[in-house]
Amino acid sequence: MFEWLTELRAADELRAAKLVPRSTCLLHGPPGCGKTTLAHHLAARLGIPMVLIGAESVHGSAYFGESERGVRQIFDALEAAETPCVVFMDEMESWGGNRNMNRGGGADNARTSTLGVVLRKIEEFRGILLGATNRPEDIDPALWRRFGLQMSVDLPTDEERFAILARYLRPWALPDDALDVFVDVTEGASPALLRGVAEGLKRALILGPRMGRPAEELAAILRRIIVAVRPPPEILPPALWGATDAAIGELASIAWPPVRADGGDA
Repeated sequence: MFEWLTELRAADELRAAKLVPRSTCLLHGPPGCGKTTLAHHLAARLGIPMVLIGAESVHGSAYFGESERGVRQIFDALEAAETPCVVFMDEMESWGGNRNMNRGGGADNARTSTLGVVLRKIEEFRGILLGATNRPEDIDPALWRRFGLQMSVDLPTDEERFAILARYLRPWALPDDALDVFVDVTEGASPALLRGVAEGLKRALILGPRMGRPAEELAAILRRIIVAVRPPPEILPPALWGATDAAIGELASIAWPPVRADGGDA
């Protein structure tokens, strides 16, 4: 993303060298890994608003031709606004499913017709456009090729999970060796899942004593959290969810509760 941001900011220099800066990008990867966050980040860095368009904006009608009309209206409105923005199209597999999977029915014909309009409008669009999908294998190849960049947004590495947990636990701070244990038992967790765990721990520290639940009982806290915050079914569960007893046993060595880095009280 940093490389693409640099490219967009150097548009005039690239054009002087007869290069066209890429203006479209398809973000793909598991759910909860930050595709929408990346789009917001890009818009913020460029200093322009982000417009999020969901597939439901055009697929809500049962009448033939309505979806195609909806696509045209959206892109015509963006062009008429004449305001620079980052357009973010979520669930791209809903905008353009793989036509190789069609069986020739009326619904497939309607989706194919809509896809034709989407392909043309993306090609004609002169702004910055991002698409996102959790299911890249379901996207039609022609739609895939309409994006100048295809960027995989993957599950976080050990170092990234460490940084994510440390950030979302603030203002509480755990020693590095304690955070390392959390990193081990959350291997395979998405950033959204890690945030849910960290915020669940903070809620337990603040609200637990008010409900008669001792803040010192980390095992009990974690068991409540993993019931309320779970990975999606299609993702192999990290140890904290798939081998809960063993993972909580590893976490038993952590000194708990942690201290607040800002010196405040729970």
